[in-house]
Amino acid sequence: MKERPWLQHYPDYMPAEIIEPPYQSIAAMLEEASIKFGDRPALENMDVSMSFAQMNTLANDFASFLQHECNLRPGDRIAIQMPNLMQFQVALLGALKAGLIVVNTNPLYTPREMQHQFQDSGAVAIVILANFAHNLEKILPQTSIRNIVITEIGDLLGGFKKHLVNFVVKNVRKMVPPYRLVGAVTFTQALALGKKKPHNVVKISKEDVAFLQYTGGTTGLSKGAALTHRNVLCNVEQVVPSLKHSSKGSLEAGDTAVIPLPLYHIYALTVSLMCLSSGLCCRLVTNPRDFDAFIKLLGKPFHTMIGVNTLYNALLNHPSFSKVNTSAVKGCSAGGMALQEVVFQRWLEKTGIAISEGYGLSETSPVLTYQITGKERMGTIGVPIPGTEVQIMDDAGNPVPFGHPGELCARGPQVFKGYWQKDNSNVFHPGGWFKTGDIAEMDPDGYIRIVDRKKDMILVSGFNVFPNEIEGVLAAHPKVMEVAAVGVKDAQCGEVVKIVVVKKDVSLTKEELEAYCKENFTGYKRPKHIEFRDEIPKTNVGKILRRALRDEPVAS
Repeated sequence: MKERPWLQHYPDYMPAEIIEPPYQSIAAMLEEASIKFGDRPALENMDVSMSFAQMNTLANDFASFLQHECNLRPGDRIAIQMPNLMQFQVALLGALKAGLIVVNTNPLYTPREMQHQFQDSGAVAIVILANFAHNLEKILPQTSIRNIVITEIGDLLGGFKKHLVNFVVKNVRKMVPPYRLVGAVTFTQALALGKKKPHNVVKISKEDVAFLQYTGGTTGLSKGAALTHRNVLCNVEQVVPSLKHSSKGSLEAGDTAVIPLPLYHIYALTVSLMCLSSGLCCRLVTNPRDFDAFIKLLGKPFHTMIGVNTLYNALLNHPSFSKVNTSAVKGCSAGGMALQEVVFQRWLEKTGIAISEGYGLSETSPVLTYQITGKERMGTIGVPIPGTEVQIMDDAGNPVPFGHPGELCARGPQVFKGYWQKDNSNVFHPGGWFKTGDIAEMDPDGYIRIVDRKKDMILVSGFNVFPNEIEGVLAAHPKVMEVAAVGVKDAQCGEVVKIVVVKKDVSLTKEELEAYCKENFTGYKRPKHIEFRDEIPKTNVGKILRRALRDEPVAS
């Protein structure tokens, strides 16, 4: 395989190698941004904004609380479990300033999932939204958590709005189940206590772990990817040049980035850090599933947005999509799952904006490859970002020829060192090549296409069938809203393809889909089971839960 053939596509603004970040820690990067951008808005939520200086001051207060009131030491683990609120970024930055390791936790986890993550990480502290505190109460004795900070949705909205929002959430909407957590303090109390003393500046190394980023758990027990400060700082440095060269102009300090994906997810987390380091304001969306409210929020001018394929697709199919104000938008990006060509094309037609797709994993901080603006090649995940090497390898770790499928393996400064307290002997090939678990092919000029997840591949009578192909073709059917493809057991073929479809047009029939599949797929790829449903099960970041579909009994 030719060495780094993708370099020929790099424009002048993309260096071939990554420049070592000038900061020793993420906290230092954000500290400098706070000084540089001062009174500019850094965060916005529910029409309330917070400046860079305010965010930094509150983070200092929270760091002081963790050090002086909780007696936490560098390297201790603290869980943050809440949706997108300004409290998230304040707690995150405060924890990093104190030298702690942040354990990002899905707020919708069940008690069982929480217990696993807290036990595995050894978390000794938590910042949790009151709405989910009752779940913590159920499993607290089985964890090492001894410091609990409880926040409410309106805590940083200020003044009357703070009290109104908290009252409505608790007493009108009844969204806060009763709980009893002895010794817990409120987020407001924590800030007040911390304000009494200056926080101790902690010496942090780039190689210190900053985050335990737990994998989605869609294929089994989740594991904590240990991401260092250097991993994340390098990924910021690698991707920031693309912020300066969006499809319709350069993103600049003072611009607004809409963040509807949850900050506990590595994609949104790192993008938010990229934006803040560049002086952008992160407009946090607390509940993007409330599409009426989300559409209303998108009626306000913004300059960029991140999302996943399912989110863009849902927006395009919303009856009020015309109210989305894209007049100031300079670019949009997608990650987390494959961006379907039909979604890319429809978004481009309706907004004039090309969605730039990136690819990566929790283990890679997350971005490994992306589409270069103006050189997008649909059906691929673009080319490796600066300072990143990619090889397509067989099971023995040998490179395969161009155009042949194999496992996508990568190495670069953003690639993690391993899973937290796990045996990592099978995670890397010799030479430090991380095995992503994705099956891919590389074109001779360096563009990469994902065939599918290794574990999602369907084996029909000895032939490989990849769900992404099935879903991509069926998504282009004018009467299909969403589709998921999985393999199910079959006595004759070993496995056959099953699809679950959400209709865009109620007139769609099984026979119509069968005819469409016969036209588009060879025999062994055609779905043998077709089910229509109102929705497809997904994770909280919008990825299709294929495991949940596979585990279901097949209708006779």
